[in-house]
Amino acid sequence: MISFRLLCSVSAVALLASALGGCAAVDRLKHIGEPPALSAVDNPTAQPGYKPVQMPMPALQPAAYNPNSLWRSGARAFFKDQRAHQVGDILTVKVNFSDTANISNETQRSRANKDDSGFDNFFGQKGIFSIPVPGRIFTGDSTMSSDGKGSVQRQEALSTNVAAVVTQVLPNGNLVIEGKQEIRVNLEIRELVVGGIVRPEDIESDNTIDSSKIAQARIAYGGRGQISDVQQPRYGQQVLDVLLPF
Repeated sequence: MISFRLLCSVSAVALLASALGGCAAVDRLKHIGEPPALSAVDNPTAQPGYKPVQMPMPALQPAAYNPNSLWRSGARAFFKDQRAHQVGDILTVKVNFSDTANISNETQRSRANKDDSGFDNFFGQKGIFSIPVPGRIFTGDSTMSSDGKGSVQRQEALSTNVAAVVTQVLPNGNLVIEGKQEIRVNLEIRELVVGGIVRPEDIESDNTIDSSKIAQARIAYGGRGQISDVQQPRYGQQVLDVLLPF
């Protein structure tokens, strides 16, 4: 039996979800037949959730200049190139992600026990004071077995390019990058977000870098629009899935 209080709580949550869903529905009604709007191009560091990256840094080494020398100590190259190296520069991230996993395991356990205890006579007699001696005092049997199986099969692949902006230069010269790409096809928007820390040495001569060389990489690929909306359950169903214990 479900208590009256639980029913009231579920009803209240359902009404709240319906109200929130109603606000969203009104907003959607205003844009029926229109494609989803693209996000404005803005400064990533001005976003509310943006936080500068802080990592352990080595001690700074002062640059040493030698008289009559064209080489400066600590320089990365003799001639300056056009690869990204400071805040605001742009580089291309080659996102190549392929993951395949096949895991299968099985565990079996089995145990059988049998106990039988008793005696046939008492000091050679079949009874004690004319009371017959029982042949068996205790008899017990037990059997236990378990069989568990599990398997995982996963295959994911993503191959694309996205331009990223250098948002921060760390004291050791590493670059913090962040890039976002939005593509609208009919009434669906595909989003690709890339972020992380890269070494200038890993940037290739054509100003590109492979995603596997990004430290603390954050790669998100998804979409929003009519197709993504249909694939998700309604707000009320999501709330009930969280609250209902059965």
